[in-house]
Amino acid sequence: MARRVSIFGATGSIGQSTIDLIDRDRDGYEVVALTGGRNIRRLAADAIRLRAQVAVTCFDSELDALRDALAGTGIEAAAGTAAVTEAAARPADWVMSAIVGAAGLAPGLAALKQGATLALANKESLVTAGPLIMQTARDNGARILPVDSEHSAIFQGLVGEDPAAVERVVITASGGAFRDWPLDQLAGATVEQASTHPNWNMGQRITIDSATMFNKALEVIEAKEFFGLSGDQIEVVIHPESLIHALVGYHDGAMMAHVGAPDMRHAIGYALHWPDRKPLPVARLNLAQIGTMTFRAPDPARYPALPLAWRVMEQGGAAGAVFNAAKEVALDLFISKRIAFLDMAVLVEKVLDQVSPQMDGANAVLGLESIRDADAMARRVAMEIAERAI
Repeated sequence: MARRVSIFGATGSIGQSTIDLIDRDRDGYEVVALTGGRNIRRLAADAIRLRAQVAVTCFDSELDALRDALAGTGIEAAAGTAAVTEAAARPADWVMSAIVGAAGLAPGLAALKQGATLALANKESLVTAGPLIMQTARDNGARILPVDSEHSAIFQGLVGEDPAAVERVVITASGGAFRDWPLDQLAGATVEQASTHPNWNMGQRITIDSATMFNKALEVIEAKEFFGLSGDQIEVVIHPESLIHALVGYHDGAMMAHVGAPDMRHAIGYALHWPDRKPLPVARLNLAQIGTMTFRAPDPARYPALPLAWRVMEQGGAAGAVFNAAKEVALDLFISKRIAFLDMAVLVEKVLDQVSPQMDGANAVLGLESIRDADAMARRVAMEIAERAI
């Protein structure tokens, strides 16, 4: 019997890698929903090729274009954020959550509420609403499988082990576009320079987040929420080769490492086929050719965003929502060339200073509306701070 699957964020890099794997075994899957943004040509072509039930663009203005592209196919077209969430509520066995940013939270919750297995590539969901996401999964008998390469690596390193025996986890980071730049040149780094990743082929926003290490800060918080870790159990190390994706250290001194080529189809395929392992079309490593793998501690002067993760974990409550919202605004401002590269971390820290003390309930499971309120407040304050500084 074919598995019913939906892919949210289908036109992005994670979504396209997911489609690549599903397309290799098309008879094994029944595609319920595909969602995307403004790349209507790609969204429609994939929906037609995979015979999806519905295709949704999150932009209302693109509905006519999507309808025209799907005319005569029998595939339903829809648009808007509410339509994306409604698509996530359609019965499916497995749902890929690859929408970038806080926009992925509501569809992810909708998928969990109908009991689907949620393959979670949207790290912002756990950062902004970790307790709510995990509680919703428990309440509805749903399962969450991590798709970030680091968290998939941790997940695989725990197979067959007692979680109580975990002493620490080590999340690796490539270091991004500027890992070897002189520090005094970072202030002048351009959007174009920050948008080129040395190891991974990803979208612009995540690539810039890699250069700042905001992505790693999000992943630290995500690891805490998903695996129930404390902040002092999580470490980050720069690993320029991006071959070891994470390590799990146990209290007997042993460490389990997940090693593989930098290809997101590793993590996607593991989540897609779990609990089985099936062949994947990814490169096989030749360790003799690699010869050496290197590691170094991240420099806070180069990556000032990273230490903010531990502050957010300590504060709890709505701090994750505030942090993520401020980060998204800062990234928008950098991409539009209204603030400099190093200003992003400064802006986010100022928002945390101003907004987080106003948010209480540090140990509470905040509801969706409270999280949205914190998100909105952080975005408003971020813009106010940026406008005063410009």
